[in-house]
Amino acid sequence: MCLVKVVFLVVGGMRHDGPMAATNDHPGEQAAQDPIKLIGIRETALSVDEVFRAVGDDAAGGVALFVGTVRNHDGGADVDALGYSCHPSAEAEMRRIAEKVVAEYPVRALAAVHRVGDLDVGDLAVVVGVSCPHRAEAFEACRKLIDDLKHEVPIWKQQKFSDGTEEWVGAC
Repeated sequence: MCLVKVVFLVVGGMRHDGPMAATNDHPGEQAAQDPIKLIGIRETALSVDEVFRAVGDDAAGGVALFVGTVRNHDGGADVDALGYSCHPSAEAEMRRIAEKVVAEYPVRALAAVHRVGDLDVGDLAVVVGVSCPHRAEAFEACRKLIDDLKHEVPIWKQQKFSDGTEEWVGAC
């Protein structure tokens, strides 16, 4: 179980009902540029502003961000800190997942960064963002991105509890 608070933010957007086919409101524009603007594993503090700026796109009506933070408890136990580590392939796996999301949704821009190293309660562990023509697409693409990152990228965490015990958890 990951120790993160869930925060979603959507900026702009219009209501869009129906299938979320990967179509583009402005044909040809998305193909001209790589919509994957930022992918990274970082040993330093993450910035929500950096991700938000990376996914900015004038053709997007919706921007969704997910910010995962270290929380102070898990399963009834008080948590003091987390330590994240990753396999050398983690960043490449993040890019593969980002490419999958871009292929499935009408993404204008996408960014994802994950922290490794020692984190304290309240620190940002992961920040992802997606911009799409409409808010519903942005929400769905962002959820797909964070869910797949969480389940498929080889990142592990060590929970450090207030009672002095520690626990390693598989994919975060």
